[in-house]
Amino acid sequence: MHSETVRLDPDKLTALYDQLGEAGAEDVVCRAVEEMAVRLTHCERLWRQDDMESLRKSARSLIAIADQIGMTALASIAGDVTRAIDAKDHPAIAAILFRLMRVGERSLTAVWDQQDVTI
Repeated sequence: MHSETVRLDPDKLTALYDQLGEAGAEDVVCRAVEEMAVRLTHCERLWRQDDMESLRKSARSLIAIADQIGMTALASIAGDVTRAIDAKDHPAIAAILFRLMRVGERSLTAVWDQQDVTI
């Protein structure tokens, strides 16, 4: 079993809270986490359907969402997925996508734990 390092940028979350206030920031974080969970699942489904164009779009959307709430590792790996798709490197796409899934799961948990937010 692979173990992945999850990196959260606390400065991004602090800036979000400073800008939007507690209620507004928690709303943004909750919506972002929910959307990321949906998109991660969608990415896996698109890979299994061999729909690389849609997978690329979905991975690109994860970059912006992850970056917004300080998930730097997840944003970086999603970028790696798009580069592997652009290179048409199918073994790399598979390896990086499943790394994205592992880091995504751990990142989502870390954000919930850090913010002490309940679903």
